[in-house]
Amino acid sequence: MKTELFQMENGVRLFSMPAILKVLQARGKEKFGENFRLYREDQQLLYLLAIYFIHDQEACAKNNLDLRKGICLTGPIGAGKTSLMILFNGWIFQEDSFQLMSTRDVAGQFNQQGFEVVYDLGKRGKPICLDDLGVEIIPKHYGTECNTIAEVLMYRYDLFQNHRILTHATTNLNAEELEKKYGNRVRSRLRAMFNLISFSPASPDKRK
Repeated sequence: MKTELFQMENGVRLFSMPAILKVLQARGKEKFGENFRLYREDQQLLYLLAIYFIHDQEACAKNNLDLRKGICLTGPIGAGKTSLMILFNGWIFQEDSFQLMSTRDVAGQFNQQGFEVVYDLGKRGKPICLDDLGVEIIPKHYGTECNTIAEVLMYRYDLFQNHRILTHATTNLNAEELEKKYGNRVRSRLRAMFNLISFSPASPDKRK
């Protein structure tokens, strides 16, 4: 735990959101360069991510976040979803660390390796984050087509139900688009697996 983020008062750890934002800003510059910055329009989203990753049970309960579930971070292209997940990855609690992987890369691996990719990721007993959920192509392996990420999500749901192993995700798609991509069975499991945190429509495109 990073002591600069909180003060102890009567044995209670009190977190400082300004301190969290300050450290996040510095961490972002280290990882992404001096042009990195946090945006005022994203402060509510940053607050939600912060209370989740510092395990603030009271604040999470007030904001309808379930610490037993993963995060699905949604927003438009260029909002900074992947960057924020990288910043929060294992930052405060090491046990919160996850492997970030592009869904495009996973689909590409299926082309080469087949169903072993699905079994490996689907049954991997560690947290992962599927980046850009829904934008991958439906790959083929020796002519056999497979909605690879849908299959991975079904396996990850079983891991979540049986062992509470978390999966996180980022996506540009809304719920209806995800259902069209993966089907109703997967969408219902996504509701059970994820807390949905969304960028404000006013959030600027950070790639400009």
